[in-house]
Order: sequence, then C-alpha cells, then structure tokens
Amino acid sequence: MSIHEVFMPALSSTMTEGKIVSWVKSPGDKVEKGETVVVVESDKADMDVETFYEGFLAHIIVEAGETAPVGSAIAFIAETEAEIEQAKSLANSSGVAATTTSSPEPVPAVASAATPALASQNGSNHKEGRLVASPRARKLAKELKVDLTTLQGSGPHGRIVAEDVEGLSNKGKQPTPVAPPAPVPTSAPVAPSAPRTPAPAPVVAAVPGQIVPLTTFQNAVVRNMVATISVPVFRVGYTITTDGLDKLYKQIKSKGVTMTALLAKAVAVTLQKHPLLNASYSDQGIVYHSDINISVAVAMDDGGLITPVLQNAEAVDIYSLSRTWKSLVERARAKQLQPQEYNSGTFTLSNLGMFGVDKFDAILPPGQGSILAIGASRPQVVATPDGLFGVRQQMQVNITSDHRIIYGAHAAAFLQDLAKLIETNPQSLTL
Repeated sequence: MSIHEVFMPALSSTMTEGKIVSWVKSPGDKVEKGETVVVVESDKADMDVETFYEGFLAHIIVEAGETAPVGSAIAFIAETEAEIEQAKSLANSSGVAATTTSSPEPVPAVASAATPALASQNGSNHKEGRLVASPRARKLAKELKVDLTTLQGSGPHGRIVAEDVEGLSNKGKQPTPVAPPAPVPTSAPVAPSAPRTPAPAPVVAAVPGQIVPLTTFQNAVVRNMVATISVPVFRVGYTITTDGLDKLYKQIKSKGVTMTALLAKAVAVTLQKHPLLNASYSDQGIVYHSDINISVAVAMDDGGLITPVLQNAEAVDIYSLSRTWKSLVERARAKQLQPQEYNSGTFTLSNLGMFGVDKFDAILPPGQGSILAIGASRPQVVATPDGLFGVRQQMQVNITSDHRIIYGAHAAAFLQDLAKLIETNPQSLTL
C-alpha cells in the first residue's frame, strides 16, 4: 500500500503549531509533485505548502480553520485512486493518524520559495497551467464560491489578490471570462507575492463579557514576551533635535521616502560604529552579527505584532530602502512575508510617534541585544548657544538593552552618535 502522510511543516523557528487557512485541493483531486496543496498560517505569515509526492489527496485530517502541532499529520495522499478508500479507512481506524507506526509514510511538505511565480506578459493570471493567486484570495474565493479562473488579477503581473475576489462578490455576479484558462489550474506551487493593496483582515467586534480567543499572531507575541522576562535589561533615554531631519524628509518625501526608512538608515549607519549594540547574547558568549538588519515593529490589522526586516540597511540607498519598506508592510499585513523577511533582525525599532506618544519603553525581542523606542517629534522651547531662547523640533528616544552584554556607557555612546548624525549631518543619509 502506497499511502503517505502530509504533516504540518515548521515554517519558522518559533512555530509550534499551524492553522489551516484553506485547502487548495479537495479530497479525490490529483496532486502533482511540488504542487501547492494547502495554505498554512504560521505565527508570522500565511504560506503555501507543497508536497514532494504525486497521487491523489485521499483524506483531509485537519480541516480549514483548525490547528495542528508541527510534525502532526494533516492529510493522506494515495498514489493511486484505488487506494483512496483504503486511506479513508486507515484514517477512521487510527483516529487522527498522527502517530501511525506503519504505513502511511510521512510526506515532506515545504513552504513555497520566495520568488514569485510570474504571469504571462499580457497580464493574464494564468501561465503554463498556473493560477497565480494569493493564499488569502484562494481562501475568500472558497468561502464566497467565486471561480478564480474567471477573474482578471489586479496584483503584480496579473496576480489575483483578495480585493479582486471581494470586488466580484460585492457586484454579485461573475465577470466575462478572460483568456481561456489552462486545463489544470493550480498545477504548480504559487509563491507569495506582494499584493497591490492588502485587504484588511476582519476585526472581531468585542462583546462585553465575551472571551475572544487569541489569534495565532497574538499567541506568538505572548510566547515571545514571556521569554523576555528572564533577560536583565536596562533603559537609557535621549532627546534628539530633528529640525534637519524634518527638513530633509520634506524635500525627498515626494520621491517615496518614508520617515521609517530614514530612521532605520540613521540607526544602521550608527550601528557600524557600535557593533556591540547590534550583537546578541548566547550561552557561548557575545554573538557579533555580520549584517545590520533593522526590524521595525508593525501592528497587524487582526491583532498581533510582526517585525519586517530591512536587511543591510546601512548599505542600501534611502530610496531603495523606502521602496523595500513599503513592500514589506503591504505583505506583512497581507500575511505574505517570507521567514527571512521577519526573523533575521539584529536590532529593532518601535515607533509610536505617529500616535502622538512622547515617550515609552519597548520590550526587548528574544535573540536581540537592543530595541529603540521612538516618540513623537514636537516643538520645544530651548536655550540656544548664544544665550537666547528658540523653538526646536525634538523627539524622545529610549533604548532597551540586554545588560548581560551591553552596559549603560555603551548605550549612551550609541545614542549620542545617533543624535549627532540626525542633528548635524542628516543629508548623509541620502548618499
């Protein structure tokens, strides 16, 4: 008998369980080697999951909306149609089948690669039998009973995104079909790509007296925050005058530059002089990272927190860095980030200035040595060097550091150099 298990893959280093967002295939469907069969929500993102075996999806153990531990069985694949009923019987007799000792044999299942599958140059969402659609679009289409093959995608390279499905549902009718679809839709894995405008996740309305279960994202935050309790930290605050930075931002804002990218660039450049602030603690000693990767905290629409990473921020020009940041935020809120785009940070920024917050303390993320909390820039009356009074834009920043490897003087020196860069030479950030 050739029946194999599909098991829940580990899509990140912190993932302990996964939630089934949607099954791309239905029981009885033919499955090709390397084809996406299911979309899984990890603690950070939605990922397409592929199988290395071909045959027929015989039985689904974990239905959409349910969770399962990493490594447990979520479905059966039979190599022949004749074995489908045998797989169903095996599932019924063994219950969850996650601890089967003989056959089935585990099926390797992997998340699809980061490189997006491109549609044809004429903008169609079909190519060589592929239906290029985001996992969220597939989920919505299944819920709303929308035929994806009749949609013209509005995402990059004609990719179908959630907005396309929602727009069709709102109209209440199917559009005129576009170019004829390939004979076998979804015959190859579709890797996550950046949607043009991510559809906001539904927000559960709070009802007094009701207990609302935490989302997968929120549970991941809980685990990370609990893990930080054992780390001895200290905090240092600093006041930075931002007149020069604000002026620069106004000059280049029209070119797509974001304040987040400017601050990340300034921090990354300063970290070049202070490698200890970019380091982290391990049982073997101090880990000095070869790259300066700036994580920036982003609140998710459906709860939880994620930290997209601007990799090698000190070496990337401000315009490219801003474009990268915009893409990261869009894909983070659409839950389309690849693992290396959220788990490779070496230093974190948390900015609440846009909410008018003057000052706050940030919690140190696991595996990092420091996090910088940034408050709002406000006009302040200050004494000038010539003995007069003037009005200056100033912001409060607070750094939280791991006291096992970083001491007060180290953090103070870093903040001093960061302030010097922002106050006296912000134009260098555009070079």
